[in-house]
Amino acid sequence: MGRAGHAGGAGERSAIVVGGGIGGLAAGAALARGGWRVRVLERAARFGEVGAGLSLWPNALRALDALGVGDQVREQALVETQAGIRTKSGRWLSRTDTRELARRFGPVVMIHRAGLFDILRAALPAGALCADTRVVGVGLRNRWVEVEHGDGVSRADLLIGADGIGSTVRRSLWPQAPAPRYGGYTAWRFVVDTGERLPAGGESWGRGERVGIAPLTDGRTYVFCVANAPEGQRGPDGELAELRRRFGRWHDPVPRLLAGVEESAVMRHDIYSLPPLASFVTGRAALLGDAAHAMTPNLGQGANQALEDAVTLAALLDAHPDVESALAAYDECRRPRTRMIARRSERIGAVAQWHSAPATVLRDLMLRMTPASALVDALTPILDWQPPGRDGPTAQAV
Repeated sequence: MGRAGHAGGAGERSAIVVGGGIGGLAAGAALARGGWRVRVLERAARFGEVGAGLSLWPNALRALDALGVGDQVREQALVETQAGIRTKSGRWLSRTDTRELARRFGPVVMIHRAGLFDILRAALPAGALCADTRVVGVGLRNRWVEVEHGDGVSRADLLIGADGIGSTVRRSLWPQAPAPRYGGYTAWRFVVDTGERLPAGGESWGRGERVGIAPLTDGRTYVFCVANAPEGQRGPDGELAELRRRFGRWHDPVPRLLAGVEESAVMRHDIYSLPPLASFVTGRAALLGDAAHAMTPNLGQGANQALEDAVTLAALLDAHPDVESALAAYDECRRPRTRMIARRSERIGAVAQWHSAPATVLRDLMLRMTPASALVDALTPILDWQPPGRDGPTAQAV
């Protein structure tokens, strides 16, 4: 893609999205539905997603409905029917009232990230995706933005940085933004073919360690394991050996799942979050997803919030007379909400990763004594979100 003008046609608005992950694809699809000419630039040689599962909460499913792909996602997803928190020996500490949660907000579903990615990619117009395109610089001009990449310089009316926690767009246009912060723990993820649907998912908490299990469709299971560890540490004998050493004696089916996975399927990433930004927008540029508010994964809301960002931004651009006022409204709406969720996720992670015996005994006692209804109530500020333009508390606030 060489140099492009603002519109490419009378009255046509153009946007460049940097980053081809879930948030970037959703933003591109949302803008295209509103009549924007969109290009999504992805530095990888091809568009694709890692082999991991993803929880889609009711708020994210509403965002996907707004994109016109909600039904396709539900067809490929599995509704969570049993979840909660257990000890490493398998005793339940708390159970999620999934029926009540579904009654009040809608179901929670699990999907393979690659499946969601393919659905979002298909929602974009032909020619909108530009793989193997590394962005090396961005600039703001009076009425347009410029993006420098390997094929030249492209111009557009709007720039969206959806390029993750290490965002090039953020580093270029937000030079005073704080650096990502290590959370103190690392995570392993993998998908294993169990040949059958496991009867229950959820998490199990130990001392400074956790395991999460989520059944997927067609007999696969998504597993994540978390442990307190120094930043940058790696398993001396490989990550699978490290997992089996740490979690191989936990309750069933954890040992079976670890026995059934191959080393090549295990991914390990240290957990980082992004300290709060003073703004998600500058000029005609906006950040979304992890580029704006990377959060720890303890609430399972990272990708969900990126989907909210995408449909909210597109709706506000459609509702406001100019880009600048729409972006100001986006910042006013999205920054407080995502910060609230990030703080909650950080607090949950801190408690879940407690290591001392007295602290974990107290934590487990508190979990056993907390009514299931209270846990559902606590999720209300997150799950009651509605896309702009629909009736609901968040829609009215926007």
